Amino acid sequence: MMDSGDIEGGGLKYQPVVAHDRAVLEMSNMDPGSSSSSSPTKRLPELKNVKVGTLATDRSDVQPSSNGGVSRGGREYNLELFGFDSLVNILGLKSMTGEHVASPPSPRDGDDSSVPHDHSQVVADAKLGTLMGVFVPCLQNILGIIYYIRFTWIVGMAGVAQSLVLVLMCGLCTFLTGMSLSAIATNGAMKGGGPYYLIGRALGPEVGISIGLCFFLGNAIAGALYVLGAVETFLEAVPAAGIFRGEGVTGLSMESLKENWGSDYQFTNEAGIPDPNGRVYWDFNALVGLFFPAVTGIMAGSNRSASLKDTQRSIPIGTLSATLTTTALYIVSVFLFGSLATRQRLLTDRLLTATIAWPSPSIIYIGIILSTLGAALQSLTGAPRLLAAIANDDILPILNYFKVSDSQEPHVATLFTAFICIGCVIIGNLDLITPTVTMFFLLCYCGVNLSCFLLDLLDAPSWRPRWKFHHWSLSLLGASLCIGMYPTLFVIMFLISWSFTIVALGLASLIYKYVGIKGKAGDWGDGFKSAYFQLALRSLRSLGANQVHPKNWYPIPLIFCRPWGKLPENVPCHPKLADFANCMKKKGRGMSIFVSILDGDYHECAEDAKTACSQLSTYIEYKRCEGVAEIVVAPNMSDGFRGIVQTMGLGNLKPNIVVMRYPEIWRRENLTEIPATFVGIINDCIVANKAVVIVKGLDEWPNEYQKQYGTIDLYWIVRDGGLMLLLSQLLLTKESFESCKIQVFCIAEEDSDAEELKADVKKFLYDLRMQAEVIVISMRSWHSNAEGSQPDESLEAFNAAQKRIASNLAEMKKSGNGKEDIGALNERQVEKYLYTTLKLNTTILHHSRMAAVVLVSLPPPPDNHPAYFYMEYMDLLVENVPRLLIVRGYRRDVVTLFT
Repeated sequence: MMDSGDIEGGGLKYQPVVAHDRAVLEMSNMDPGSSSSSSPTKRLPELKNVKVGTLATDRSDVQPSSNGGVSRGGREYNLELFGFDSLVNILGLKSMTGEHVASPPSPRDGDDSSVPHDHSQVVADAKLGTLMGVFVPCLQNILGIIYYIRFTWIVGMAGVAQSLVLVLMCGLCTFLTGMSLSAIATNGAMKGGGPYYLIGRALGPEVGISIGLCFFLGNAIAGALYVLGAVETFLEAVPAAGIFRGEGVTGLSMESLKENWGSDYQFTNEAGIPDPNGRVYWDFNALVGLFFPAVTGIMAGSNRSASLKDTQRSIPIGTLSATLTTTALYIVSVFLFGSLATRQRLLTDRLLTATIAWPSPSIIYIGIILSTLGAALQSLTGAPRLLAAIANDDILPILNYFKVSDSQEPHVATLFTAFICIGCVIIGNLDLITPTVTMFFLLCYCGVNLSCFLLDLLDAPSWRPRWKFHHWSLSLLGASLCIGMYPTLFVIMFLISWSFTIVALGLASLIYKYVGIKGKAGDWGDGFKSAYFQLALRSLRSLGANQVHPKNWYPIPLIFCRPWGKLPENVPCHPKLADFANCMKKKGRGMSIFVSILDGDYHECAEDAKTACSQLSTYIEYKRCEGVAEIVVAPNMSDGFRGIVQTMGLGNLKPNIVVMRYPEIWRRENLTEIPATFVGIINDCIVANKAVVIVKGLDEWPNEYQKQYGTIDLYWIVRDGGLMLLLSQLLLTKESFESCKIQVFCIAEEDSDAEELKADVKKFLYDLRMQAEVIVISMRSWHSNAEGSQPDESLEAFNAAQKRIASNLAEMKKSGNGKEDIGALNERQVEKYLYTTLKLNTTILHHSRMAAVVLVSLPPPPDNHPAYFYMEYMDLLVENVPRLLIVRGYRRDVVTLFT
């Protein structure tokens, strides 16, 4: 961090001021690296022993060539000239995908450099392809229990025409989701976690974990759905021999197709049998919630991403092929079922698929039971792995119990999933479980579509998916279809069981809220960060470089850290500077730029500057101050600040107020370089048209828990664009100052009309919507003021300042240094300035000795006065005032009378 010991290269080292900075104690135990320790970013392995073109382990024949390259056996390796390690290295490439690869030991001279084949190659060869890894699992999950025991009933209720619409709408939703899934999955390496991994890396940890946990619940509850389907099939199959003897089954018949073409929505009992007294009314919207799980299962391939040979090829082809195949099968089945039986049979025979099966219904019964139990087991193995993947990201501490290594089975997560599944099986209502599963799956599909929409719309340089058949409009349409189905689901769920619906919705809401509160910070390079960047660029361009209207003016303080003296090594900035920076923001809105200067050569200090910037960022985060940290390397503080004040910021987002601590220690520590540096900084701010706020008594500045009482007193001497007034209003918005009242002191000449001035100021404050008491003080000119009216402490300081200035002036004349300055210096004017500051100090002590904070206008450094003299004026001005803000505005109004 910056060592302020050398200012302007004078060679005099500053002494630590720890004893005088009581506020520093609260920072002394802070770990500077605490905020960055949780960063998930992995460093590239160092490959210093790997050289370009080195094909053998024996390095004895490697010789430097005449042109700077390395020659071996007559071949030159000119890439050594750049100082790079191997440009293409398997360890480096794998580290970019997040894989953990141990660096092999460097072979010694004479050792065999051949690498033996290990089991990792065998495991890689055993990975699954498109057919068995994606297509078959997706097909198995899509053609589930709904198709076998509910689809004929849906056709009977909705009719052939609306059943086709239902199939096409749900199939379109999953197909568009599959397109979005394909685009995201082919945009780089994909780890385990399936859709959670995709959504989290696109929409951020909060959204990713929230949707991921909901998708986990959907898979866990789907296990119960399959179990209930198997139980229902078994119960229907046992008495089936004597029930379905009537030929309500007509065989393929055009008459049946015409009869079943239209819909016949009606009330049913809990078993789904038409009943005029039933309490559930089924319409098209309700059937959407019932049927949608029949088209889910498209994530089965992405859930196995860690087991696939080539995820970027297998996931798009396998997922979309399974979606199109099953959709076509459903369309054919609508016509088939609609022409095989009467509507009455369609609505009363839940297992019509078994009734019409050839050669025996037993085949369908056994097949349904086995397939549903298999699908249930699949859910009970897939869902725990999803939960383990979420836990392994280490975002939610409560999920640490479910963490597992890559080679272990998630036993705890499996038990937890089984517990959820058993609880839903106990409910025993398949028609209630189905909309719940639909709700969670729709949330996941909506997240996938929104992820692709955001990434496609932003089109960041890293967005280069191999799957080219996608467009942001298709993803937006898919997300809209998912969202549009939600009201329907809520209605049907409330009709079936309002209590269960409230629990399900409350659980989903609590998950999202809990992630937002307890989730650790994780930077996954998500799309929202890119969106913020694009939004910031557009906003910056729209702001342009024109003058900001006072209605839209925000303070952007540049906090100048540690300019006077040193702090403990682990404290990069005076702790109370951040407290004061927060007081300059309304409700926390605004940005602060914390800047420190590192003395030295940039090439030598670049790494130190990075470390210092990290420490300063940690400090800002620890103090809960919205802002950024910047470290500038410069030969000295004056050059560094001059560069900062000219270049910091972009457009209208440049800092407009320079905030720094008043150098109270300069005389106590005999730091003779400070006056020139301090005056130089103020003059630089004036030239750069920056406002200045100098805090005197920073050690005593209250934090957010220290409540202040009394008044905030403003000594409004010169026009400052209303900055002093605005700062006082911002102070009142803070809890520490909210009990204070504002007093505005206007300094007037003796012969001015004080009452008229008071009336004008009160009217001005009223129009500005500011509550303040106005007090006008008449000051007699300095030469007519009677001596003896000053407080003893102020008069003592005044006399001491006079003696020091006289002594310094005599020494300058004697040594001949600064002859030009001495010649232009008006000694009578020096005395006048001293007496003016004495009078102002006396007035402040008389009226505001008990004020919570005092604000006073900053006098500009007068021309032809040495910097030392200006510091004497300033010291006399702030003498015995415990907490003072010295404010200078700039050539812009920051408040306005207009709404």
